[in-house]
Amino acid sequence: MTLNEFIEHHDFEGAVVLLEGKREVAEEDQQKLFELGKLLASKTSKMIFRSGNAKGSDQFFSDGVAEVDNIRLQVITPYDNHRKKTNRAYETISMDNINLASEPNLIYQSKANKKMEKLIDQYAAGDRGRYSIKAAYIIRDTVKAIGTETIPPATFGIFYDDLKQPKSGGTGHTMQICEQNGIPIIDQSVWMKWLETE
Repeated sequence: MTLNEFIEHHDFEGAVVLLEGKREVAEEDQQKLFELGKLLASKTSKMIFRSGNAKGSDQFFSDGVAEVDNIRLQVITPYDNHRKKTNRAYETISMDNINLASEPNLIYQSKANKKMEKLIDQYAAGDRGRYSIKAAYIIRDTVKAIGTETIPPATFGIFYDDLKQPKSGGTGHTMQICEQNGIPIIDQSVWMKWLETE
């Protein structure tokens, strides 16, 4: 898929494109993530960019988008005021404001992460202890992909993954949720080529 093909098929009203990935970003790649965010924000006009507000990939991508048009940048955070100082998004949605009782599908799909299953149940039941709060990150990762009653689902996912251990951790969870729900995704093996043509 070329950059032009991506824009042609995915820049439409209501489009939500995930821009995110690993916290650890190779030094030589950091500027590339920033450049991609900037390039996409300047070459498109309708799509919204969604991130999780984490350090690393999320930050580099978001900084690039915000450089051009932060009004089209949305972040979904695991709790209120998460990394507030570095958040450049126009719209921030916190897990603290999502009524999990009315989102059974969200909880069900989040529990695909078997290691977090018990913590997800505890968090959904209202426990906000030191351990259960970890579940907020996985549920947030699921929300980014499938949305909620009031948050539209993503229509496409662009990721910076660890290509030596692909689809692992929180990034891997988001990628798998996208695939299970028919949301197309790409990683840097595709999008880095877009930068070469610009």
